[in-house]
Amino acid sequence: MAKKPTSRSGKNDSGRGQRDLTVKVKSARGRKMSSTLWLQRQLNDPYVTRAKADGYRGRAAYKILELNEKFNFLTPGKRIVDLGAAPGGWVQVAVPRINALGERKGKPTGTILGVDLQEMEPIAGSELYVLDFMEDDADLKVKDWLGGKADVVMSDMAASASGHKQTDHNRIMALCEAAAYFAFDVLEEGGTFVAKVLAGGAEADLQRMLKKNFKKVQYVKPPASRSDSSEKFVVATGFRGGEQGDDNV
Repeated sequence: MAKKPTSRSGKNDSGRGQRDLTVKVKSARGRKMSSTLWLQRQLNDPYVTRAKADGYRGRAAYKILELNEKFNFLTPGKRIVDLGAAPGGWVQVAVPRINALGERKGKPTGTILGVDLQEMEPIAGSELYVLDFMEDDADLKVKDWLGGKADVVMSDMAASASGHKQTDHNRIMALCEAAAYFAFDVLEEGGTFVAKVLAGGAEADLQRMLKKNFKKVQYVKPPASRSDSSEKFVVATGFRGGEQGDDNV
């Protein structure tokens, strides 16, 4: 099981004593205050520290680890598509759990595809592609690369922040809906869809659409999601197959 990060002393990094461990970052000429605050938060984030120690490409790896602990969708033999995969932390987590390298004898070997608009450094056991998943033939390419349909489509995508809460909410919800429609095209019946959303009021249409197409839809905020963030994740399981029409969406 993934454990919450601890300090070198073995104590949990939250709670009493945390103030003594805080790293302060001084403002620098030419650097925006928002950048200074971001840097300070990164330096004091135990998940960032742990990601470096564990060899993950980012703290987001712990989000998918925690979600998988709860829902167990990354299992040997599964075929996985990671949308917006850069820098590759979710792919790194998936590789050993689906047995992509075939190291777990007697277990089926899975496949993990990571797609993104930018190139990524190779990850053993995975296939990484530069692809816009919104292209008309993107689903056909992915199914060809997989050699069939996927068992899981997952996405940690987020649009560039504008600083306007409602605009950012609408942008990420639009990305999530696009990812869901892509999932309808590539998922096997019984498959799973996992994606990041932002709380803010536009979830109703997405939830209605997912409930029409999946047997169960749940929203979860994993411990690795920052407490001051409005992000959470939708986990939809039991894909019904094809896209089920919904006149209300």
